[in-house]
Amino acid sequence: MSSHIFGNEATEERAENARLSSFVGALALGDLVKSTLGPKGMNKILQSGSTGDVNVTNDGATILKSIQLDNAAAKILVNISKVQDDEVGDGTTSVCVLAAELLREAEKLVMAKIHPQTIVEGYRIASAAALTALEKSAKDNSSDPERFRADLFNIARTTLSSKVLSQDKDYFANLAVDAVLRLEGSTNLEHIQIIKKVGGKLTDSYLDEGFILNKQIAVNSPKRLENAKILIANTSMDTDKIKIFGARVKVDGTGKLAELERAERDKMKAKVAAIAAHGVNCFVNRQLIYNYPESLFAEHGIMSIEHADFEGVERLSLVTGGEIASTFERPDLVKIGRCDLIEEIMIGEDKLIKFSGVAAGQACTVVLRGSTTQMVDEAERSLHDALSVLSQTVKETRTVLGGGCSEMLMSCAVEEATRKVQGKKAIAVESFARALRQIPTILADNAGYDSSELVSRLRAAHYDGQWDAGLDMMEGEIGSMRKLGVTESYKLKRQVVISASEAAEMILRVDTILRSTPRKREAH
Repeated sequence: MSSHIFGNEATEERAENARLSSFVGALALGDLVKSTLGPKGMNKILQSGSTGDVNVTNDGATILKSIQLDNAAAKILVNISKVQDDEVGDGTTSVCVLAAELLREAEKLVMAKIHPQTIVEGYRIASAAALTALEKSAKDNSSDPERFRADLFNIARTTLSSKVLSQDKDYFANLAVDAVLRLEGSTNLEHIQIIKKVGGKLTDSYLDEGFILNKQIAVNSPKRLENAKILIANTSMDTDKIKIFGARVKVDGTGKLAELERAERDKMKAKVAAIAAHGVNCFVNRQLIYNYPESLFAEHGIMSIEHADFEGVERLSLVTGGEIASTFERPDLVKIGRCDLIEEIMIGEDKLIKFSGVAAGQACTVVLRGSTTQMVDEAERSLHDALSVLSQTVKETRTVLGGGCSEMLMSCAVEEATRKVQGKKAIAVESFARALRQIPTILADNAGYDSSELVSRLRAAHYDGQWDAGLDMMEGEIGSMRKLGVTESYKLKRQVVISASEAAEMILRVDTILRSTPRKREAH
């Protein structure tokens, strides 16, 4: 019948086929990333087919963004992972795995002839019960600065323990907490710049107050400058180009050519004089500065820095409090950036420029070192996750326990709620509890422990009143997460449950998949 309605090559999948197709795609994606979950998770190598570039990572969002997918349900899981990355910064693997486990449970129920709408209703009841239990277990130490800093340190350690930085997690956790506390409650991570330099080892990385620009100071300029007044500009400082496309100049003698050159030089001299009239002693330009204007700046005693790329000038204007100028006729309207000291520093073999005592006191730079490009890139991703989670925790200060503790706590609360639910919905609520228990099961499996034994003991411990019991992944035992300091952000856990259950509900409601005709490529 459908062949008469749809165009050529358009396809339609209905009812069971559509649902099966959705389940298969989502489960395959969940199985792909679940081996990266937890402190004993494994890495994946991502290789580009066109450029041959290689990435080694266990960050869920990075892996999922890199895969070319054809399955619609799998794409929904990639999207919730991206949202988790943008919203909180971590938990990208957890959210994808939980959504896949919810769909795995739903598939069994659909096969048992329970209607998808009944399952969705049950999942909603279970999700509400789980979130209520999570909120009750959350602790808030924001009133005590010392305990709150300890919370932030533990959150950073927990986030980094599943990343490449896990060997030096205490060192990097301190570094991340120091960087975020400098922001004084802001979630704008633009103030924290990360510079990657291959060489040395991971622990050679450090946090530096101020701003470091990955450029060099011009020749003949002073290499050190105190009480700097900085003019940040995006203007052309090259003399030998006539800026009209396709313009030609015809002259009847070399004297006329010399006149033209002199006019250009006078024009540039006037421009440098206009810049010097701002009373600045440092000029940072996004574009090139040619030799002639460079020497003029040196005569005026102005330090010049060229080719500070777009991100450089944007961030520099943010941290020094200056504005990016393009014209220089009205010095009174231009906002000048300020800092206490500009100096040239060495990192490894490279020279860089350091701006200390900048106007935005919260600005700082993290310099990352490592043995290979892949190692430094993964270290940056790991540190970015930690910084994102910490900056969100400074805003939403409640914390919960990790190590499968929160998931088991929610699972027990959902099982309690099942007793009050009547009808077939109760089976779906039970399934939600089972899906939540899969998170600690996967954590134990990834470490090579006996997951059935550990998870059943963990469940018994929670029913026994040990509300802080979780998986001690180093010993392969049940331990107190509070004593071990395995802490996670409440906002992160809440977002994982909300996103995963909403995505599972959306995929469950699918009963038809329509694919349009592929676009024909015309041969020329």
